[in-house]
Amino acid sequence: MPWTNQGGGGGPWGGGGGGKGPWGSGPQQSGPTPPDLEEMLRRGQDKLRRFLPGGNLGGRGFALLAVAALALWGASGFFRVEPDELGVVLRFGKDVREVQPGLNYHLPYPIETALTPKALRVNKIDIGTREIDTGRGAGTTRDVPRESLMLTGDENIVDVNFSVLWRVKPTGVGQYLFNIQNPEGTVKAVAESAMREVIGRSDIQPILTGARQTIETAVHDLMQKTLDHYGAGIQIQQVQLQKVDPPQQVIDAFRDVQAARIDQDRSVNEAQTYANRVIPEARGNVAKIIQAAEAYKQQTVAEATGQTSRFLKIYEQYKKAPEVTRERMYLETMERVLGGASKIIIDSKDGGSGVVPYLPLSELTKPSVAPSAPHHETANTASQPQTSGGGQ
Repeated sequence: MPWTNQGGGGGPWGGGGGGKGPWGSGPQQSGPTPPDLEEMLRRGQDKLRRFLPGGNLGGRGFALLAVAALALWGASGFFRVEPDELGVVLRFGKDVREVQPGLNYHLPYPIETALTPKALRVNKIDIGTREIDTGRGAGTTRDVPRESLMLTGDENIVDVNFSVLWRVKPTGVGQYLFNIQNPEGTVKAVAESAMREVIGRSDIQPILTGARQTIETAVHDLMQKTLDHYGAGIQIQQVQLQKVDPPQQVIDAFRDVQAARIDQDRSVNEAQTYANRVIPEARGNVAKIIQAAEAYKQQTVAEATGQTSRFLKIYEQYKKAPEVTRERMYLETMERVLGGASKIIIDSKDGGSGVVPYLPLSELTKPSVAPSAPHHETANTASQPQTSGGGQ
């Protein structure tokens, strides 16, 4: 041999004595010594002999043992699925069927195995906040700016905290188990990505005011589309915006701007209310004036038309008998003028004595005055003297 293991030579690597290899060390025996398998089998046989008749196994004993082991192996296929779970049976690692909650059976291991994910439970993921257990029964939350701060379409920063409710699709348990490795982490990453995309397409003002429902719907649809593309077997139940605020450093300024916008809207609404009240009144007054003018116009035209017609009729009669018509017009005019006045007739023609006795027939038709009241007749001087009819 080219080298010998004599003394402490250890060969060309200078190793020590027996059992060491070329790298200077041999197998190391450390820790507890493994149990002797033959000794364990011998002890087991001794225990079985105590329970078997005659103290010897024999062919019958081995048959009984085989039957008992086969029964135990077959009974190991029973499994229970809890109310919030769905069972998936695997045959040599391949998904073959799904089972509902309750007691079920599959072929014993290693032919078939069963997985029971909590597929009927609704899960919740919070993004932008974390719950901290204080050990007093009620936890507190802390903000996670790395998740909640997002950039809007008009290059502003907004702080968004939201929650996602999700569950496993009733027909997608196999996809949920085998297509994704970390379902909760996948849902969280997809939710944050979808929210950043939707926020990045929107301006900050609608986000802070009235676009919450629109944002929730858009994020829900985008998440579901992405997870279906992954084949994750996950159904998004709801997206809930918890808080949408500007960053803490500028929130006071944003609140002042929001208050100013509210005041502006209130002033505009008050002005619109005043305009809605004044304009109809003005329009009503205009319509009233127009209608009054139209009525006056129609009345004037009608009166003028009537007077013209009356004049034309009188003129026709006047042409037939001018003297009689003049006399009649004179008498009708004097009757209309003097009909309501007290009169004294004075006749001075042809040596008349002056006052003509006059019987006031109109006074006789008046009701008598009560006896207690003194009656005095007063003769009024006529405002216009009139001669007797014989003088005309």
